[in-house]
Amino acid sequence: MIVDVNVNLMRWPFRRLPFDDTPKLVRKLREKGVTQAWAGSFESLLHRDMRTVNSRLAAECRQSGVGILVPVGSINPTLPDWQEDLRLCQDAHGMHVLRLHPNYHGYTLDADVCHAVCALANKRGMIVQLVLKIEDERSHHPLLRVPTVDISALEALINKHQGLRLIVMNNYGTVRGAALDRLVKAGHVYFETSHAEQVGAFEKLIKRVPYERVLCGSHFPFFNLEATLLKFQESRIGGFITDAIQHGNAQKLMQYAAEGSR
Repeated sequence: MIVDVNVNLMRWPFRRLPFDDTPKLVRKLREKGVTQAWAGSFESLLHRDMRTVNSRLAAECRQSGVGILVPVGSINPTLPDWQEDLRLCQDAHGMHVLRLHPNYHGYTLDADVCHAVCALANKRGMIVQLVLKIEDERSHHPLLRVPTVDISALEALINKHQGLRLIVMNNYGTVRGAALDRLVKAGHVYFETSHAEQVGAFEKLIKRVPYERVLCGSHFPFFNLEATLLKFQESRIGGFITDAIQHGNAQKLMQYAAEGSR
């Protein structure tokens, strides 16, 4: 069993990706043994009507990914009536996970709107995925250069919203060292594996982060799905830890969110 918490559907705005067709993406996931994929939408980055973005995503998951795709809602708290967008994610579409893109949506982690969306998600028992980047800044379109999210206020955010389940996404060397240690101690902070790229990446990661806080993530289809699966093959971590990272930790998180929505 493999639960991939970092997948996107729809079209990346700047080039076609090999698996940006949902039925084709689902076939690839199944072929590689992925049993569940938490799927956001590339449309959430630049579209301004998040309500229809989330509605289209939910419909796409129902039509092409029953039994494997779990829709992840996107919220832009700088837009009017975002609270209703969040409510509809959970109440209308059954979404238990929210994905935030502060750098694409133009706010910082210490902004009032960021605290507001985290507070409401926490109250509703929803999981928050904080995406630090989508692609290497050197590859950005010259008219849309989007910096990596500034994480200097992340520890304060976690401390303020105790109980919030937050997943740090696409963490390519952004949260590390002492900052990583403090975040792990501050609250329920999780990390996914898509950007853990060194040799022995998992062994190095679980020396700093308890394995119970590590989730399998591929950043597919932006990254090759095989890249994440190969990390497990070359890893020397034990079987029960591998099981926890591949599916157990994510299943516990989703169970927590499902119970919190009742």
